[in-house]
Amino acid sequence: MNKINIAIDGLSGCGKSSTAKSVAKSLHYKFIDTGAMYRAVTLYFLQQKVDLSSAESVGKALGEISIDFAFNPESQKNETILNEQNVENEIRKMYVSENVSATSAIKAVRIAMVAQQQEMGKDKGVVMDGRDIGSVVFPDAELKVYMTASSEVRAKRRQEELTLKGEDVDLQEIIENLESRDHQDSTRKESPLIKVADAVEIDTSELRFEDQVQKVLDLAKDRIAKA
Repeated sequence: MNKINIAIDGLSGCGKSSTAKSVAKSLHYKFIDTGAMYRAVTLYFLQQKVDLSSAESVGKALGEISIDFAFNPESQKNETILNEQNVENEIRKMYVSENVSATSAIKAVRIAMVAQQQEMGKDKGVVMDGRDIGSVVFPDAELKVYMTASSEVRAKRRQEELTLKGEDVDLQEIIENLESRDHQDSTRKESPLIKVADAVEIDTSELRFEDQVQKVLDLAKDRIAKA
């Protein structure tokens, strides 16, 4: 059977990663969480107190970073490995979320991550989610999806995730964080978040998770049949 690459872009907290994981599992494809890669870089920069305004400091830090994914049999998912340390839980915390857009906007960071991502998808059979997958990483992807949802719906979902991890965060704080990230991501100079012309938009505000996954699967099977 022919394999394709599936690019899923969209706003923060609209279910991109969860949907991409389920689609990849159903198709027996590889799932790549690019947001986790940028979060891992952000975490490292914060730990090392890297000056984001210094090209030399950023370049030096990027040379010290190794990012990989490893399957955890307990959680039944691929988890993010930064310099041989599992940082999956740490990179999801609010202090990382509050800084990831600024880190992601740096040209050197994007060049380094995009190069890794393109290498991961060179043999097809990849489902990748992020902000610039359809526009920059895989502009020739056979299927491009753009996911969106209202700020309140996205914030409630994120609050539930954080609560399960023991973080008590006010809903309004999450809404402000999401909207701030939306603005930064869509207005940044380097690889801004955009909906490319050939992307299929899916609004998940009123959709059950199973339904949004099925929508993407139906689109994918159609593209696979035509590949």
